[in-house]
Amino acid sequence: MGKVAIIGVGQSTFVRSYPGSIRELAFEGFKDAMQDAQITTRDIGASIICSAPEYDKQRSPAGVFAEYLGLNPQPTFYVESLCSSSSMGVRLAYSLVESGLHDVVAVIGFQKMSEISSSESQERMGRGADIQWESPFGTMMPAYYAMYARGHMEKYGTTPDDLALIRVKAATYGQLNEKAVYRKPVTFDMFTDPENRMAGPVASPLRVGDCCANADGSSCIIVANEEKAKAFCQKPVWIMGLGAATTTVNLAGRDLFSGLTVAQEAGRQAYAMAGVTARDIDVAEVHDCFTIAEMMAYEDLGFAAPGEGKELIKSKETYRDGSIPVNVDGGLLSKGHPIGATGGSQIRTIVLQLRDEAGDIQVDSPQIGLVHNIGGVGLYGNVTILGR
Repeated sequence: MGKVAIIGVGQSTFVRSYPGSIRELAFEGFKDAMQDAQITTRDIGASIICSAPEYDKQRSPAGVFAEYLGLNPQPTFYVESLCSSSSMGVRLAYSLVESGLHDVVAVIGFQKMSEISSSESQERMGRGADIQWESPFGTMMPAYYAMYARGHMEKYGTTPDDLALIRVKAATYGQLNEKAVYRKPVTFDMFTDPENRMAGPVASPLRVGDCCANADGSSCIIVANEEKAKAFCQKPVWIMGLGAATTTVNLAGRDLFSGLTVAQEAGRQAYAMAGVTARDIDVAEVHDCFTIAEMMAYEDLGFAAPGEGKELIKSKETYRDGSIPVNVDGGLLSKGHPIGATGGSQIRTIVLQLRDEAGDIQVDSPQIGLVHNIGGVGLYGNVTILGR
């Protein structure tokens, strides 16, 4: 196969309430990536717009954005796979470039979640499950992941204290990320103080501190073929491996004691395509919508054996200077989770790491990075492996 590279990355600052329109929000990430790539709209052969629908009023945002961003008459596509939409968008962009249909493709992820209330947002998320057989019973994202947390604790002896350590790590690096929505320190003692908000119950055993926050934001990844990448970019980052998988929508059809099968399958595919193993990964971004999600990712991706993820966080091996740095930009727990923009933000972090441009969170000379992006409650799984 020919080589496909990422030549530009961008992201807006993630905020709780963005004052402008969705097209203005998308422009912020797009402008950032275009300036990074040092190209013009004439160089882009197609655009892919990624989000989860029903958080804003605009139907078919791809056409609206193409006009606003100056990308007409090039074709535009709309991709939706819940929280993994922009990672799926990069997979599509890779396919379009690898096939030769387009030389350069822009992948723009966005979400403006503040246009609806928190309760309405939870209801929309619940509808990511089966609206006939499951979501009418009131299950929502924290409750779903709480069931996985209960399963992990029952099978492996994981404790709420183990999960709290993941949030402490996230805050350690979130304070250094100027684009994160939550930049305050979080200490382990906050989880043991019943008066502290972090210790407040959400869905047992998950507490406020175990959950990421909704946010408004956008991201943009610019993908190019080898010829254009070498012409436009001094530090192209190559797409080495891609994996994607799905599973049953209803949790009644799953084993809640064995992690997320979509992550395991997507990881297997991506490792095989890249010709690497988990031991070759120097830095990773994983989908930590809840602390238990990061814990399961350690094990699903092969960074730790099943049940041993808690040992990685206890020993700080997933900190910046550890053996496998994970989410050293603060992760979703600190950055916030604007659904359609999340995967692009994760990919941006790994690209900056591989270019040695990550500033205060830079890992020592990483050669290969991994992005793990989950849609819904393990309904969609995407794993992307990138290299210098």
